[in-house]
Amino acid sequence: MNLLVVLVVAAALAALRLLKAGLLTWVAAWWVGLVVTFKWGFATPLPQSVITIYMSIASVALVAYVLSSRERAEAAWRPILRLATERRYAPLLAVVLILIPAGAAYSVYRRMSVPVEAPFFARTVHPSPPATITVHDREIDLERGDNPLRPLQTSDPEAFAMHVERGRETYYKNCFFCHGDGLAADGLYAHGLNPIPTNFTDQNVLPNFREAFFFWRISKGGPGMPDEGGPGDSAMPAWEQFLTEEQMWEVILFLYDFKPGFNPRSVEEHAP
Repeated sequence: MNLLVVLVVAAALAALRLLKAGLLTWVAAWWVGLVVTFKWGFATPLPQSVITIYMSIASVALVAYVLSSRERAEAAWRPILRLATERRYAPLLAVVLILIPAGAAYSVYRRMSVPVEAPFFARTVHPSPPATITVHDREIDLERGDNPLRPLQTSDPEAFAMHVERGRETYYKNCFFCHGDGLAADGLYAHGLNPIPTNFTDQNVLPNFREAFFFWRISKGGPGMPDEGGPGDSAMPAWEQFLTEEQMWEVILFLYDFKPGFNPRSVEEHAP
């Protein structure tokens, strides 16, 4: 989180509370505060599609709050009615009537004036990983490295099963919102994302890649997508900021365990 942005928004809302601002001002301040927080309050920027989803939910919640009682509805409607009917507010009303259509026209103009250009490179759904990456100050060999927990599958099945279970818990706490309960890219937010999340039930995904590839994609997320994987507006977070190295490897164990018969590609198969 960008702590400075969050503190400024919180301070502004607290000041309005102390000043006993009207309900309409209070609701508008919450709406603006949420927009500011979603746009600039996260260290890793949220995709516009995700912001639109969150703001739609927030807008419905704020409207529901205002309409939850007659007193609140009247308190919110009263300033608007006074603005529209009292002569002393006529100049302000004129400004509002000018700014609203002007703002809408400017928004349309911005959208229409964006030049339509073909991308200068072809997008690759599964781009080639770098030779090495650094995660938590440790260098990971993506060309020859492998999942350090995978040998437990034969040497210590009980410990292996424990790590798979931990991976399942991590997945359903963090990943299923986009990738879905059944790993089929049909989670709650999947249809609002572009590009859509990876479908792990596709037979061309898990069996065709080594576990190190998925460790790279999980740890670096959308912000770590190379140019060939552009446009870089993937909603995938850089999970290295939230999970340990072991947790990420455990999630990968769970992905393969969830789909029996889907085995990771070996280093030998990957080698030229």
